Amino acid sequence: MENKDYIHIEAVWNEYYDQLLRFISKRVPDKATAEDLLQNVFLKMLTNIESLKDSTKIKSWLFQITRNAIVDYYRKAQRPGNIAESLPEEKDEMSDDVMEEVESWVAPFINRLPEKYREALILSEIKGMSQKEMALYLGISYSAAKTRVHRGRLLLKQKLTECCIFYTDKYGNIMNYESNPNYCKSCNN
Repeated sequence: MENKDYIHIEAVWNEYYDQLLRFISKRVPDKATAEDLLQNVFLKMLTNIESLKDSTKIKSWLFQITRNAIVDYYRKAQRPGNIAESLPEEKDEMSDDVMEEVESWVAPFINRLPEKYREALILSEIKGMSQKEMALYLGISYSAAKTRVHRGRLLLKQKLTECCIFYTDKYGNIMNYESNPNYCKSCNN
């Protein structure tokens, strides 16, 4: 293995070590077991890194290895019940962080919208005003208020998807994303 590859693997491991340990610790009886399982995950990562076809999905891949290690632990311990069903999907740990990050971009992206759509989204989405209340507040028809909110949402979605490629689960929850290098360096800009 070249030194460059070793540094890459070490960087990946350092980035996800704490998250994986927390994920395991919530699902096994003690810290020593969690640390043992985490070492097994590290070994599987080292021996199977070539099988990862898309490096942008490394986080999901690592959490799947971790989940499998926990299932294997309970199978070996011959614990009763369906272990796989009792373990939450790996999204529990990782999608919360991704969602919080993406949510922090929403206000700056709303501020980039044309004024009438920006105002409609701020009133309806951020301040929680109903569309009927917004129509009265702005002195426009209910139909116009609905249209502004709808078009504002579409523009916001367009701006966000121009900036990033989002990976979602079957329920539409954002699991991961990657920046679109043709659009921006970072969504936080």
